[in-house]
Amino acid sequence: MNRKTLSLLLPLLVGALVVSALWAAPDAPKRKILFFTKSSGYEHAVISWKNGQPSWAEKTLLDLGAQNNWEFTFSKDGSKFSKEYLSQFDVVMFYTTGDLCSPGTDGQPPMTLEGKQALFDYIKSGKGFVGTHSASDTFHTANESQKGPDRYANHGEKADAYVRFLGAEFIKHGAQQEAKNTVIDPAFPGFAKVGNDFSFMEEWYSLKDFTPDLHVLTVMDAPAMKGDEYKRPPYPNTWARKEGDGRVFYTSMGHREDVWTNPIFRDILTGALRWAAGDVKAEIPANVKEVAPGAWTNPPYVEPKPKPAANPDKKPAKKAAATPTTAAR
Repeated sequence: MNRKTLSLLLPLLVGALVVSALWAAPDAPKRKILFFTKSSGYEHAVISWKNGQPSWAEKTLLDLGAQNNWEFTFSKDGSKFSKEYLSQFDVVMFYTTGDLCSPGTDGQPPMTLEGKQALFDYIKSGKGFVGTHSASDTFHTANESQKGPDRYANHGEKADAYVRFLGAEFIKHGAQQEAKNTVIDPAFPGFAKVGNDFSFMEEWYSLKDFTPDLHVLTVMDAPAMKGDEYKRPPYPNTWARKEGDGRVFYTSMGHREDVWTNPIFRDILTGALRWAAGDVKAEIPANVKEVAPGAWTNPPYVEPKPKPAANPDKKPAKKAAATPTTAAR
């Protein structure tokens, strides 16, 4: 090969090596992960299937999977949940809403109560669970249709078994905004490069009914946030806890598409999945009472403003006729 040919091929060879290094799976055991996204309540855009194509979140997970030797199964079918079905996975990951034991909004097959219990038993046996964003807007203690003060109350030991399992329950969210998250445990997998705190635009959840054994990883600076939902002391936003011999992780982040591509969120999520799979270890003593002592002080309930009554005498605006250019589109 002459020098001229080598000079032309060298950039291509270097590029190929770089791509190979980026996509090569590290020396780690292959892990199978179920990403379950049934929406019995509101379905978020980042997990919505369009024309049979993977959702935005799923494409991100495929990218992470290629880098970490993870094989993902994507499903919205709750009827599959059983001891036998779950046994094939190392980690179950939720991005869900509502009562998963009902068809609900997306009409996908619901879980049975036995399937719900199978999830708990699966984790207790030593497996891993990762919940993102609306995983806390799932299996509410109060009735889904109940929008009154009870949705703002703590239920403690009487909370739904899933709420106790996950670690807390969604109350409400305000307008999307930048908010400060203080990192409590930088030694937890995924937090090494995050820093002492971080902030970005997101739909931040206000949460309640925190399980006392949480190992808090980040705390929201609620007093500095805008909206009645955040008129409360600082509270946990991301945490880990033990469930029997298993591992449970939750973060309320993950609403926006640009959060899924944000290096901070990707690092945290990667660390969470590695920890949940048992590939990295971490000490997770309960610390919620020390780092967020006001966590159980919920925002005050504010009665929603009634919608203005429709004016029957007001005629609807006349729809403009489409121009030839618009019609051609």
